[in-house]
Amino acid sequence: MSKAITSRSQDYSQWYNDLVIKGGLADYSAVRGCMIIKPYGYTLWENMRDELDRMFKETGHQNAYFPLFVPKSLFEAEEKNAEGFAKECAVVTHYRLKNDPNAPGKLMVDPEAKLEEELVVRPTSEAIIWSTYKDWIQSYRDLPILVNQWANVVRWEMRTRLFLRTSEFLWQEGHTAHATQQEAVQEAEQMLRVYATFAEEYMALPVIRGVKSPSERFAGAVDTYCIEALMQDGKALQAGTSHFLGQNFAKAFDVKFLNKENQQEYVWATSWGVSTRLIGALVMAHSDDDGLILPPKIAPVQVVLVPIFKGEEQKAQLDEKVADIMQQLKKLGIRVKYDDNENTRPGWKFAEYELKGVPVRVTVGFRDFEKNVVEVARRDTKEKQTVSMDVLVTHIQDALKDVQQNLYDKAKAYLESHITKADTWEEFIKILDEKGGFVSAHWDGTAETEEAIKEKTKATIRCIPLNNVQEQGTCILTGKPSGQRVLFARAY
Repeated sequence: MSKAITSRSQDYSQWYNDLVIKGGLADYSAVRGCMIIKPYGYTLWENMRDELDRMFKETGHQNAYFPLFVPKSLFEAEEKNAEGFAKECAVVTHYRLKNDPNAPGKLMVDPEAKLEEELVVRPTSEAIIWSTYKDWIQSYRDLPILVNQWANVVRWEMRTRLFLRTSEFLWQEGHTAHATQQEAVQEAEQMLRVYATFAEEYMALPVIRGVKSPSERFAGAVDTYCIEALMQDGKALQAGTSHFLGQNFAKAFDVKFLNKENQQEYVWATSWGVSTRLIGALVMAHSDDDGLILPPKIAPVQVVLVPIFKGEEQKAQLDEKVADIMQQLKKLGIRVKYDDNENTRPGWKFAEYELKGVPVRVTVGFRDFEKNVVEVARRDTKEKQTVSMDVLVTHIQDALKDVQQNLYDKAKAYLESHITKADTWEEFIKILDEKGGFVSAHWDGTAETEEAIKEKTKATIRCIPLNNVQEQGTCILTGKPSGQRVLFARAY
């Protein structure tokens, strides 16, 4: 199979698809709109999942698991939530197949096996979880409940793209219950900080922290907090959300508790989640026309060692030396691979690991080995250095840290240079069309204006930054008074 990759400048969308497919992250499946996550891509997800899981547990959360199926009556209980997801729901109506009498060898749905109540395949789990919390919560002593689940969800998307938007995807969803509004708000804000920290420190992905406009909030939420990232084509991508749900779900499912004053009160709620969409963000934020570029902290393979030799005698000597290097690296927790496969040539291996985004490649040639040196290449800058084997392990450690920091710094500089103020409609259009990125502009605060801007430009309000400066101005579209700028962008 050809490893040729479409360039970003030629066709950004095809470039992205090429990297995902040819980089071994995922593949298309027999089910329309769904994807197969391949071992390399799944290892990447596992590394991300493990770090997030550790961060969740450090903030007091525990993992649980709830059913994939939600009875339709439960799903309907919170009206805004049901309405918001209704068009994306897959629904189970029957529980059995039988042989088709009119088509031998074929199966048909058994009409006698119709479910008494239809089941929604979860697009999100608030309904099934809050119907459960009703049984778990009676007193303030039962609160808070800090639960997370790692799961799959189904949202029947019409237009799909690997990782970014698929009909089924993997994610985590936190669902917490609290005795006070203040606790719930603090929880939603805390989890936003966890997501932002993970994105910046592990994914090397700078993000803007903010809140969504009312029309962009999660269905059923009082407030939606978000982290927004910027891809190399100037489009925004929502990388994670945390929702303050108020008492909406508690009221929908009649979840009350006896407070310290011996009075019945509705519980306060949050939910929050990130998904395998983060892998799409990772690909688009850092990679180049030669392949993936993965941050060392979550890369499936951080270091690959490639030997160059002639004959078994030379290979045996290299194997012995590399085994010692591997042992030292593994003791430091570094994910390392020794590719001594003799079925492929070193040049092919170099191209393959460049395509797969391995952060550091070490070439162990026999001639260099005799001089006690190796060649070390960085994936991010493609710099190559000759390094003494005596300091190789330390050099690799430092190189991994440098690659991680360099990826963040580069993405941060791009983000900061693509937040542009616009004070007129003409400026707004010009920035969107010619530069892209986030446009900081005044908005009159109405859903009507927000929708009109979206219809005219395909740009949406990505967020109102948490650290937003309050300043008087006029809306770019209507000219009406505005008390602050918001960030618009075209987005995935």
